[in-house]
Amino acid sequence: MGFSAVLETSAKGRSNGSYLRILLAEDDPANQKVTLLILKRLGYLADAVGNGLEALKALENAQYHLILMDLVMPGMDGMAAAKEIRKRLSPSCQPVIIAITAYILPDGRERCLAAGMDDYLIKPVAIQDLERVIKKYTPIIGEPV
Repeated sequence: MGFSAVLETSAKGRSNGSYLRILLAEDDPANQKVTLLILKRLGYLADAVGNGLEALKALENAQYHLILMDLVMPGMDGMAAAKEIRKRLSPSCQPVIIAITAYILPDGRERCLAAGMDDYLIKPVAIQDLERVIKKYTPIIGEPV
């Protein structure tokens, strides 16, 4: 299995018992591993893919509540993938999409929001920032699919 293969399935939050399906789209194996470990420490498991095209394919096979999307990836970057997800999925099936990037651009947050992402985190992602974002959107995500 390559690093872009699906690594984990389904997620159950430990603190509030809510069921979350999380997809991590990240091309760097080390960043993928670190983010998956942070999620695990927070009580969540996630599926992981290596680029935007693989994220779109994963969405054909499963419905996710939350996508953590790297911006710079080969094949299809995070901005293009977010736009495509927003086009393809019906309003009732839209996941929360959180941009994760090492590139701090003056208008980066605004560009991510314009592409259809819901929020923006800077790498390296701190555990408390990821926890804050998940908790922020958990009430919006609602019940399991």
